Amino acid sequence: MGSKERYHWLAQNVKVSGVDDMVLLSKINEDAITENLKKRYMDDYIFTYIGPVLISVNPFKQLPYFTDREVELYQGAAQYENPPHIYALADNMYRNMLIDNENQCVIISGESGAGKTVAAKFIMSYVSKVSGGGDKVQHLKDIILQSNPLLEAFGNAKTVRNDNSSRFGKYFEIQFSRGGAPDGGKISNFLLEKSRVVSQNPGERSFHIYYQMLEGATKEQRENLGVTTPDYYFYLNQSGTYTVEDMNDKKEFSDTMEAMSVVGLSVEEQDSVLQLVAGILHLGNISFREENNYAVVESQDFLAFPSFLLGIPQDGLCSKLTSRIMDSKWGGKTESIAVTLNTEQACFSRDALSKALYTRLFDFLVDCVNKAIQKDQEVLNIGVLDIYGFEIFQRNGFEQFCINFVNEKLQQIFIELTLKAEQDEYVQEGIQWTPIEYFNNKVVCDLIESKLNPLGLMSVLDDVCATMHAKGEGADQTLLQKLQGQIGSHEHFSSWNKGFIIHHYAGKVSYDVSGFCERNRDVLFNDIIELMQSSEFPFIRALFTENLEAEKRGRPTTASSKIKKQANSLVQTLMKCTPHYIRCIKPNETKRPQDWEDNRARHQVEYLGLRENIRVRRAGYAYRRAFNKFLQRYAILTKESWPQWKGEERKGVLHLLNSVHMDQDQFQLGKTKVFIKAPESLFLLEEMRERKYNGYARVIQKAWRKHIAVRKYVRMREEASDVLLNKKERRRNSINRNFVGDYLGTDNHPEIRQFVGRRERIEFADVVVKFDRKFRVNTQVQNSRIQGMHNGSLV
Repeated sequence: MGSKERYHWLAQNVKVSGVDDMVLLSKINEDAITENLKKRYMDDYIFTYIGPVLISVNPFKQLPYFTDREVELYQGAAQYENPPHIYALADNMYRNMLIDNENQCVIISGESGAGKTVAAKFIMSYVSKVSGGGDKVQHLKDIILQSNPLLEAFGNAKTVRNDNSSRFGKYFEIQFSRGGAPDGGKISNFLLEKSRVVSQNPGERSFHIYYQMLEGATKEQRENLGVTTPDYYFYLNQSGTYTVEDMNDKKEFSDTMEAMSVVGLSVEEQDSVLQLVAGILHLGNISFREENNYAVVESQDFLAFPSFLLGIPQDGLCSKLTSRIMDSKWGGKTESIAVTLNTEQACFSRDALSKALYTRLFDFLVDCVNKAIQKDQEVLNIGVLDIYGFEIFQRNGFEQFCINFVNEKLQQIFIELTLKAEQDEYVQEGIQWTPIEYFNNKVVCDLIESKLNPLGLMSVLDDVCATMHAKGEGADQTLLQKLQGQIGSHEHFSSWNKGFIIHHYAGKVSYDVSGFCERNRDVLFNDIIELMQSSEFPFIRALFTENLEAEKRGRPTTASSKIKKQANSLVQTLMKCTPHYIRCIKPNETKRPQDWEDNRARHQVEYLGLRENIRVRRAGYAYRRAFNKFLQRYAILTKESWPQWKGEERKGVLHLLNSVHMDQDQFQLGKTKVFIKAPESLFLLEEMRERKYNGYARVIQKAWRKHIAVRKYVRMREEASDVLLNKKERRRNSINRNFVGDYLGTDNHPEIRQFVGRRERIEFADVVVKFDRKFRVNTQVQNSRIQGMHNGSLV
């Protein structure tokens, strides 16, 4: 679709509502930004720009502009040509990857329920549709797209704020060949919320797969797995919620099983996955009672099915859940002591095993997807980050602390690259610039993760877990006391009687310290690992590959150290790519369309830093490029610069800008880069470049068509010669015969000869049939030169 067609389509279909790009707002404050987003949201325009940053508001309903028509409309179009859309950002990423030969990524951020997962799906779907390819590429695309329902089934759950909340972080890289066809992929997953396996808050559900399996399993599967309704299972009935509005668990189960097949799981592996999911449910129904201060299994009947499904002895499971082997050092000797557990400790062991089984199962599924799509050598890639949103509940525990820390790191990337780095670059390049104030949340990140004095919160937590061997309130209270001593004076930290408060970029969050140490230690006793390694099922044994002897000598890795390492690794990966941003906003808590809560939306506008983003964008430059890359892209504009500018790069850039008559106030030349202020000026360069390419393309096209036409003419002439060769009757009759032009024999017809002068020679004479178009009368005449003159034609 060309520019004219786009224009007519837009004129007929797009109603102006608010401002498309908030850089153009007349007033720049939180109220004006919120009002503009509200005006567009109420008219079903959920996308708005701040320069290259896309703001997306969750509509809580299906909208009609995500069809193939929109894919065609946004493919290859400049940003200003069409209304704001996630397809425009996806197309920009894809084309920039091919043009600049650089990896791209999109960072999707926002609180839980703001629409991040759906945004990630749209991007992957768009790239899949526009990237072309044959059957092999299509198979790869199918795997990439089918990984979504599979990982959502095992990694998403209903929370009080979101019916399909991602309870893990996912960074999906789509790998491409030089020609732009997808030829591989890779998924990195972060911090699955495994505590959800064993308990949920009221009004929430565990992971979708449980309810899908209980609703969609066949009669044979139900018998083999021993499953029934969800209210029977302790791990599911604590919240009292079993269904989700607008979610068909039976159909979702069918989609999940199909996705398993697409990503390459065999029927046996699929059965093993369901067997393990059911085994975890049955584990949760094992309960304990106290006898002489020791825990015993309340009913042996509840041991049978989990033992059968996990392939382990029933008495072995009973023993490992109610006791453990501890190594004791005394007098230079190490001996093993059997320690009997109380009911609380036994429940802890049972839950630790269930969480470990589910986490390793989830990692197995991610590995299956990666094995199906990952290639050895990477050329180019587009990364899509879909990660849990910032969370503030009435009670916030260790999981919310880790989730909010990762979001704090992502906010730091946004600040570093859109506010701080941009302004620092102007200063370094010697560009005239008035600095704009903003809040840099690096101070909050350091408060949480610093390893230097003063120690960060995670370092203090790890120290407490290393020195405290018992779990419970004692360790948690010790943690709170140490935090008050180490970082109690920090401006973004304060404590209360049950925990501490951190002033995040998104606001103050109070964390209940109860259970912090237990969840951070993340201990699975070696006894239980050995038990699972003895399973009769290879699938179960393959999930527990630890070398226990080697691990005994090292300090156990804590959950906080894992998430800190993963978060920093993710940041390093993102910083190697050209980043794009989608800032998602949740307009209400009711999850209903056309419902707008001003205070909620305004708070998100404020903590996302949209006002500062607009101010920097308005005062700054929309485009910046190193001199050599700029020259390489626009060299075709002039003869002097094509194919290569010979001379100083700075002068070459100035020469190109002058050749398109760009106004002097629209650009500045730094020390190593050119800065162009308005997008329209950049579009001018792109349009001139496209015209040049079109002109040369026409020359090539004309030459090629001429070449084809000449070849066709020669071929047709040869074919005509072949058709007539030795087949011309007249030629045979004319051999050894003089040419006679007077076929009427005028010498023998004086009545005809009288029309010709006596001295005039008759070159040709014959009988012709004349058709008169005017009177439609056929006349047969005996024709000669004189007759031709009388009729207005020469024969």
